[in-house]
Amino acid sequence: MTDTTDIDAEDAAPKKKSKLPLILGVVMLLAGGGGGFLVVQMGLIGGATEDQATADDAAVDDPQVETLGPVAFVPLDPLVVSLPAGHNSTHLRFTAQLEVTPGFEAEVEGLKPRIVDVLNGYLRAVDSGDFEDPMVLPRLRAQMLRRIQVVTGEGRVRDLLIMEFVLN
Repeated sequence: MTDTTDIDAEDAAPKKKSKLPLILGVVMLLAGGGGGFLVVQMGLIGGATEDQATADDAAVDDPQVETLGPVAFVPLDPLVVSLPAGHNSTHLRFTAQLEVTPGFEAEVEGLKPRIVDVLNGYLRAVDSGDFEDPMVLPRLRAQMLRRIQVVTGEGRVRDLLIMEFVLN
């Protein structure tokens, strides 16, 4: 009877698992990663050819920068617009410049009173709650640019650059 209790005790004790598969897996993973790195680094798989590499190096050394065409700016006089009651701020200070196609500076300069009138009217009509929105400036800029382009005619004013937009 003593023999059966010894056998049962041996069966009940858990067997220790071997760490050999884990060690072999880690070694094979490192060997595969190193081999893959060498194959790609040597250009055997997925690497750039030598001609492409020298062309890329030449492009970095001599960048092809797109030249800007001629640009002219017409500054607008600062506007101070009183905001409707019920808003935290009472005034808006607005300063901008117009990016004009070269050659049309004098024409746009002559239309500045109309441009200021259009901007003044538009900014006074904007709902006071809109100024609380952080994304209001791009929308206002697009609306004002479109109105300016209607006043000056197509092709004269390229862009509206807002220099100052302060709520007091």
